[in-house]
Amino acid sequence: MRYLPLTERDREEMLAALGAPSIDALFAEVPAAARLDGPVGLPRAKGEIEVERAISAMAARNVVAGSVPFFVGAGVYRHHIPAAVDHLIQRGEFLTSYTPYQPEISQGTLQYLFEFQTQVALLTGMEVANASLYDGATACAEAVMMANRVTGRRKAVLSGCLHPHYREVCETYARFLGFDLATQDPAPGDEDLGRLVDRGTSCVVVQNPDFYGEARDYSGLARVCHGAGALLVVVVTEILSLGAIRPPGEMGADIVAAEGQSLGNALNFGGPHVGLFAARDKFVRQMPGRLVGQTADLDGRRGWVLTLSTREQHIRREKATSNICTNSGLCALAFTIHLALLGEAGLVRLARLNHAAAVAVAERLERIPGVRLVNRAFFNEFTVRLPQPAADVVEALAQTRVLAGVPVSRFYPKRDGLADLLVLAATEMTTPEDIDRLEQGLREVL
Repeated sequence: MRYLPLTERDREEMLAALGAPSIDALFAEVPAAARLDGPVGLPRAKGEIEVERAISAMAARNVVAGSVPFFVGAGVYRHHIPAAVDHLIQRGEFLTSYTPYQPEISQGTLQYLFEFQTQVALLTGMEVANASLYDGATACAEAVMMANRVTGRRKAVLSGCLHPHYREVCETYARFLGFDLATQDPAPGDEDLGRLVDRGTSCVVVQNPDFYGEARDYSGLARVCHGAGALLVVVVTEILSLGAIRPPGEMGADIVAAEGQSLGNALNFGGPHVGLFAARDKFVRQMPGRLVGQTADLDGRRGWVLTLSTREQHIRREKATSNICTNSGLCALAFTIHLALLGEAGLVRLARLNHAAAVAVAERLERIPGVRLVNRAFFNEFTVRLPQPAADVVEALAQTRVLAGVPVSRFYPKRDGLADLLVLAATEMTTPEDIDRLEQGLREVL
């Protein structure tokens, strides 16, 4: 029989208590375009074999990233993942473990999280890192809220070159938590963010390399922020870039929020991924999430403990610094294994391969009449300006089975001056044949 836990009267009483006229009103925050106005157009019933065939046919319409020349990036990147990573994370003791509610008996989980934190701190050049967050976008919003707590201020300045998704998440948090955002125009190029910093600014949020791929030194901006009592938050969407460029900590960053997907984690249609979060040691008690520490037991044996857990479920309730309820444990483990397999020398070598691949692509595209490189300095991602709308070009190339990048208009469809911008990424997976097909296809389309 069908299980219907609530009667119509039950629903009416609950809605009356909430002050909502209908169940549909509870979903008012969901944009109308994302809501269904009726049942999905599917048959009422089919056999298991029939369903499998139908779903398989739908899945076959997708173009697998590794099956065609692939230059898509914009926050999620295609890298080679050693077979050992998946083999190890699928061991039962890793695959089935969950949040260490009783951390003293979760020594294995705590140990790998401790190693993960150490790796993140070393990569970012920061003093302390937590045991991961959901993804880079939520880590960015948490960084802004942490800066608000540290400074006692309620206004953050967001670079226009911050990833649009990260920007949107910050705007959502700000809307419901009541702090202000000074968001800048989303156009490529230099910004004078220092002039926006005043005694009411909690932090300035920048991305390096930025959404358009530009790599910069933010040391000067850090000094301006600190002079006004504000913090500098640096976002990194391509964590592999820290194998080649100066880490945020050396530039004077106070908080680093990053996406760790590039190491150990596949594209996965956009998730799950792993958020990285690091900060200065003096701010550690304001960090979100949890932090694992090393200790010794009564017999002097090395052990691990949950040193800091700021979430509301761990007794703290209203004193919690964050509502982040868990960490991306398995994704963090994949990150740790991949980075451990690479080692420092391997990371640097892999970063150089990525940069070389991007330079090769940029040089080839610049030969095409009407194509202009926007960047002065980049890692493995860059932006070009085309003589016609980038979205049309990407669609035309997709028909020839070349995934040529991400048109900026996909993120900012109503902004003038961005329709001809195309963001491309190249990694160690990019082959000379891929570059040939991209250049040839682009020449034909243009």
